[in-house]
Amino acid sequence: MSNLKNKFLPISLLIIQPIFMASNLIVARGGINIPPISLAFWRWLLAFFVLFLFTHKEILQKKSKISSELFPLMFLGITSASICGAFPFIAGTSTTIINMGIIYSSSPIFIVLFSYLLFSTKLTKIQVLGFCFSIFGVLFVICKGNLNFLLSLKFNPGDLWILGASISWAVYSVYQVKLKTSFTIFSRVTLIALFGALFLFPFLWIEEFFFFKTQFSLEYLFWVGFAALSPSIIAFYLYAQLQKVSGTNIAGLVVYLYPVYGALYGFFLFDEDLKIYHLVGSFFIFSGIFLSNKYQKK
Repeated sequence: MSNLKNKFLPISLLIIQPIFMASNLIVARGGINIPPISLAFWRWLLAFFVLFLFTHKEILQKKSKISSELFPLMFLGITSASICGAFPFIAGTSTTIINMGIIYSSSPIFIVLFSYLLFSTKLTKIQVLGFCFSIFGVLFVICKGNLNFLLSLKFNPGDLWILGASISWAVYSVYQVKLKTSFTIFSRVTLIALFGALFLFPFLWIEEFFFFKTQFSLEYLFWVGFAALSPSIIAFYLYAQLQKVSGTNIAGLVVYLYPVYGALYGFFLFDEDLKIYHLVGSFFIFSGIFLSNKYQKK
């Protein structure tokens, strides 16, 4: 019975985890009437307090280690919780869930690129070709299949925001792999949530005074709570479990299901349509990812 459980647990986690990870797109589209920086800030602050209930013993025992790892933790907090937390919410005001899911799925190709640029990881000609394929696919989706947009620079700002989030997630992923830390994954996520919220704090005040005033309604509290629970705490917990039982390489496959769940959420919850340019762009993105991962230099 245990062998059967060990066999199907990784597959189950691989299918279930993206349901919660991609629910961030639901927040981005469903909470479009809520100030995005405010939503991102309170989401991660709430996630920190909830996680701290379970990790406070380790964090307090190792509090002397925080100062020595301060810069790495801050950097991880900024690139993941801050940028990847706020940019999708900003993007959701002017683009679709389907677009966000497809564009965000390009992050593995940027991981390959940044591994080469930052750590001199060997890059094959096939990987370069894969990178070109994926970039073309992203641009094709952003341009809605009309590449003349590239000449006129008529881009949907929401697509550019989610592209920025995709690139930031790649930087976070590459840096995290190289990071040597004394904290367990959940304690690290707790601290990342804290530093991510702290970095968003000054931007929260800028948003409050110059752009949008937060109204603490039931709708606001619902989206903050949902964002803190589903795409933050639950998604991170399941991802940690998936890494534990199947390894980092298999766990990384969850990003390939991101646009699939994104398309389902967009279709059933927000009446979005899947267009031909979505399919063409997805083909080039996934072809590029396939080439970059299959033909890595050993």
